[in-house]
Amino acid sequence: MFDNLSDKLELTFRKLAGQATINEINIGIAMRDIKRALLGADVNYKVAKKLVEDIREKSLGESVIKSVSPAQMIVKIVNDELTEIMGGENRPLNLPPKKSPAIIMVAGLQGSGKTTFCAKLAKRLKKNGKNPILVAADVYRPAAVDQLKTLGEQVDVPVFSLDGQDAMKTALGGLEAARAGAKDVVIIDTAGRLQIDEMMMAEAEALKNALKPDELLFVVDSMMGQEAVNTAKAFNDRLDFDGVVLTKLDGDSRGGAALSIRQVVEKPIKFMSVGEKVDDLDLFYPDRMAQRILGMGDIVSFVEKAQETLDIEKTMEMQSRLMKNEFDLNDFFDQLQQLKKMGSIQGLIQMVPGLNKMVQKQDLDNLDFKPIEAMISSMTSQERKTPEIINGSRRQRIARGSGTRVQEVNMLLKQFTEMKKMMRSVSRLTQSGRRVTSQNLSLDKFLKR
Repeated sequence: MFDNLSDKLELTFRKLAGQATINEINIGIAMRDIKRALLGADVNYKVAKKLVEDIREKSLGESVIKSVSPAQMIVKIVNDELTEIMGGENRPLNLPPKKSPAIIMVAGLQGSGKTTFCAKLAKRLKKNGKNPILVAADVYRPAAVDQLKTLGEQVDVPVFSLDGQDAMKTALGGLEAARAGAKDVVIIDTAGRLQIDEMMMAEAEALKNALKPDELLFVVDSMMGQEAVNTAKAFNDRLDFDGVVLTKLDGDSRGGAALSIRQVVEKPIKFMSVGEKVDDLDLFYPDRMAQRILGMGDIVSFVEKAQETLDIEKTMEMQSRLMKNEFDLNDFFDQLQQLKKMGSIQGLIQMVPGLNKMVQKQDLDNLDFKPIEAMISSMTSQERKTPEIINGSRRQRIARGSGTRVQEVNMLLKQFTEMKKMMRSVSRLTQSGRRVTSQNLSLDKFLKR
């Protein structure tokens, strides 16, 4: 989403490279370019203006630290200001520990991804030790209740619903069901509405007054751009919600909503949704988002996602097999499955500093694991263990069984062999580095004695 903005900001910083000092002339040019980049990304005009003014004020008169260039100094200031304008720090959900059940009411526009978010949130809370229940209070959209029930089955969380079009009765019934079932969190999915629909807005206000939710979250489609900000403001004026959820951040819109919404409604962004799967939900960290916008990646989120999704025991076992030259296509297939659990490849690449510049977008668009999985699945257990035995006739059989061509099977086997060699080399270097480090530490202790 932020690729275009990131490229323009990088070009601005590059123009400052080589400048000996920060002065009004080069800062003026840089601020003009930054403002254009922000407006081009559909950032609210008032927000863009304030951001540029704050950057200019902090840049002028800033003494350049020895070994730090003006360009680096500006990057630091822009990073700090972007972080501040998006909220400064992550704001967690307000779930009182002594209250049971805690109530989370979810509101938003039609088609914003509100119902899917409810299921994603339920799965996240369940993973963190909570015992949630979903309440289908979106009683007007014909498929809404069925959609929530289907999602509830996927995340293994019960869904409460009633026949009829009475949202208040459904919500209160869900609350009673939560108490009876010893559920500690109730997530209420309300009807998607328009800010101009007075009847629906009045219903949302009535639900808030009756339920007194601990958290009222507003879900907004970030691909709506500036209109998302206007919608959030209209809802906040009526409902005074507690936090914002940005959905569809994996889209290709200009991303202005993420930079504008916090300043306009003065409410924190608490979550961001980066895909359609029930696992594709992340906490919103303003500092990490600022680093992504500036092309610095987000290695902290990458590591956290890996820790949450990867099977550490399997990974360690794979590394051991690799060092013993036992790594085979079964291990490769398992690694593919673990990688898929971490989310979209494009999203992961954005987290690794510099990697998004190395990988072309068209390469990501063409990236598809399904043919690889089909080819490996079409092999016998012996072929997966010892790919060297796969001769011409076996390759033809694998191609027919997987619906691919022999050339694709040849390419898979060639790439697997090269990858195996590379991974062994990296592992050897890593092990060698550890031994050297261990020896140096021992020598250092000896010398200190």
